[in-house]
Amino acid sequence: MAADQHETPHRGMITLSIMLATVMQVLDTTIANVALPNMQGSLGAAQDTITWVLTSYIVAAAIATPATGWLADRFGRKRLFLIAVAGFTTASVLCGLAGSLTQMVAFRLVQGVFGAALVPLSQSVLLDINPKERHGQAMALWGAGIMVGPIAGPTLGGWLTDSFSWRWVFYINLPVGILAFFGMLVFLHETKGRTRGFDLFGFAMLGLAVGAFQMMLDRGEQLDWFGSTEILVETALALCAFWVFAVHIATAHGNTAREPFIDPHLLRDRNFVTGLILIFVIGVILLATMALLPPMLQNLLGYPTVTTGLVLAPRGIGTMISMLVVGRLVRAVDARLLILAGILLTSWSLWYMTGFTIVMDRTPIIVSGIVQGLGLGLVFVPLSTIAFATLEPRFRTDAASLFSLVRNLGSSVGISVVMTLLSQNTQINHANLAAHLTPFKSVLTEQLEATPQALGMLNAEVTRQAAMIAYIDDFKLMMYVALLVIPMLLLLRRPKPGGAASGASHESAVME
Repeated sequence: MAADQHETPHRGMITLSIMLATVMQVLDTTIANVALPNMQGSLGAAQDTITWVLTSYIVAAAIATPATGWLADRFGRKRLFLIAVAGFTTASVLCGLAGSLTQMVAFRLVQGVFGAALVPLSQSVLLDINPKERHGQAMALWGAGIMVGPIAGPTLGGWLTDSFSWRWVFYINLPVGILAFFGMLVFLHETKGRTRGFDLFGFAMLGLAVGAFQMMLDRGEQLDWFGSTEILVETALALCAFWVFAVHIATAHGNTAREPFIDPHLLRDRNFVTGLILIFVIGVILLATMALLPPMLQNLLGYPTVTTGLVLAPRGIGTMISMLVVGRLVRAVDARLLILAGILLTSWSLWYMTGFTIVMDRTPIIVSGIVQGLGLGLVFVPLSTIAFATLEPRFRTDAASLFSLVRNLGSSVGISVVMTLLSQNTQINHANLAAHLTPFKSVLTEQLEATPQALGMLNAEVTRQAAMIAYIDDFKLMMYVALLVIPMLLLLRRPKPGGAASGASHESAVME
């Protein structure tokens, strides 16, 4: 009976165990970033090759994520969870022991493959072990781990690197992974999945499309985008593979496939598809902002690593507060109104950030961070709840893997776009500002004649100001992107009481 979900034994310990695994995986998307310079020297890598430490993990995770649903059905969700945690933890230790760049990249690939299943599995399990009326609170807890992880990653990574060694960025996963593994082993119930064949062709096409697209985004700025043959080839591969995959799925009941890799029923659910579009935008704003702020604070405002982490910490506090509140509100307030309020708060914070200057104190950074944290929390929880509200429980693991994949792709797109625009706009702004510095300005001429180093100092200051304007342009762009998705809320339907829960009886049948 559906009531079995209300009586899930050891719900608290299951939640703790899977959240440990989730936070561990999410932290690893950003925790290694600040340790790259130390890795470069230790591993003897060049500036243009050390970034493969990040790229290999992201690409491997992106390709493996869509297979989570099939693997959970094939091996059972508990068994897959245990394999993923054990593999991820072991690969983390191997990364810490790596003695060359080749070894590091290989181990990061393995880490990405095993870590790909952790986030969608955790979301699916939390939805299943909680009754429908507690889904909002469950998604609030899950969202806190997903969103605070990227914010805390650079701070924790910087502290571990400065206090111990870059290798501890990976060793830190060992105790967390062990606790998560044994918690799941003891308390998590196994599931009986559906018997279905593996659509190898569909997986291969989707994997090729995602992998090529991710490579294009990660290496585009470094290789001058479409001026590079590699980027052109990766773009063509991504487009062609995705088109073949789309045709393959659309004709699933025709001649090309008997059972598609992604069930078309998922893409017929209006709430879920709209949720995918909105979570893509949230991915853009969340990680793109976090990619911009640390270098801005360190390079332009001169903040040390630890101070940067402390100044950005209130963003995570705002998110936590928001999620604690919205987890209860989502049961009484229309989720669409909460999402709208969150988007407006996020947009206001980005507008506030367009007023940043080089001579500002910490107050604008902290205020904008708290407001943006509150806004993103208001969006993430109701969106994660309403996107799954009208889906049958049997589709949850597949849907969660697709949800996670789209969020990660949004993050990659956002980071690539804002970093490219930052570089280009800095050059354009530098040229525009320098055009106003002419020998006909007597005060300027006197300063340059009086101090031989003045010209270099002047150029450095112009570069700083140009970069600050470029950062502001990026914040403004993200504000427009956030506002443009507001009309999408009209497509979301408020689920009828017990509407999707009717499928809960099916889910209870798979719980032992």
